[in-house]
Amino acid sequence: KFFQLAKQAEVYFQNHKPDAVILVDFPGFNWAIAKRAKAAGIPVYYFSPPQIWAWATWRVERVRKYIDHVLCGLPFEPQWYRDRGIEVEFVGHPFFDEVAAKNLDEEFCLQQHRDAERIVGILPGSRNSEVQGNFPDQLKLMSRWHHHHPDVKFLVACYKESQKAWCEKQYQALGQKLPIEFHVGRTSEIIEIADCCAMVSGSVSLELLARTKPAIIMYNCSLTIWVVGNLTLKIDYISLPNLFANRLIYPEFYHLGFWRRDMAGMFNIVHEWLSDPEKLAEKKSELERLKFQTVQFGAISKTADAVLRTLPEHLHRKAA
Repeated sequence: KFFQLAKQAEVYFQNHKPDAVILVDFPGFNWAIAKRAKAAGIPVYYFSPPQIWAWATWRVERVRKYIDHVLCGLPFEPQWYRDRGIEVEFVGHPFFDEVAAKNLDEEFCLQQHRDAERIVGILPGSRNSEVQGNFPDQLKLMSRWHHHHPDVKFLVACYKESQKAWCEKQYQALGQKLPIEFHVGRTSEIIEIADCCAMVSGSVSLELLARTKPAIIMYNCSLTIWVVGNLTLKIDYISLPNLFANRLIYPEFYHLGFWRRDMAGMFNIVHEWLSDPEKLAEKKSELERLKFQTVQFGAISKTADAVLRTLPEHLHRKAA
């Protein structure tokens, strides 16, 4: 299928000669598109490029060969690309635009606050493998947190109904009554109203930053991912907010499925936040400062402006 799509793109480039080709993420396929566009003499832009600075840095040669302009979303990326002689511009991450455009269900938020003064958000991930690999640990943590903080309510933000049903079965199998609710399509609301969160690593972590929400970030890895992360990644942190900050602003816990040494660490951090309002406020202030320094909205419009501004002169006049 992908070979067919690449061939279709090649024919289109040759017959229609578009003014520019803009690639978005998905490097496995987009390198093939970039190669064909470049061969047709069409300017190539890469918006939200692959994180080649983290692993397989040799791929920067592909960028030099096939990409005319990189439009990146992480604040440290421009310097990395400039050091390697690549045209680059920081436009911001589009996820922040999604957060800004999101209209929260105010009635849902008010009802939850009427039901409980303190709330911990639980985000078990969007992929089935993530949910199945991490929610059982999150359930154990909720049980321990409830023992020390019985007034806290837990809201689980499920991505789809089938995952909600699976999580509910895991809760029923626990055999313990907890103040817990499961919701689908309420991720933004739960992040907004929670005092803090326990989440599975993913792009939703940027929403935590945009909403300045303290959280612990966890991921139950396969052996392959754990080996790659520990032996080949050339970065100190994995989650996007920590990459933005270039420090461990969100505690990260990555472990193998059979290795539970981090359970105490995850428990203790949230326990401290729930026990000491000053500690929680201090973390929130830290996130506010990072948001002010690094979060930029308008990534899509900045990308459009950058493309029009950097097109070859004859194409720029045409576009205008």
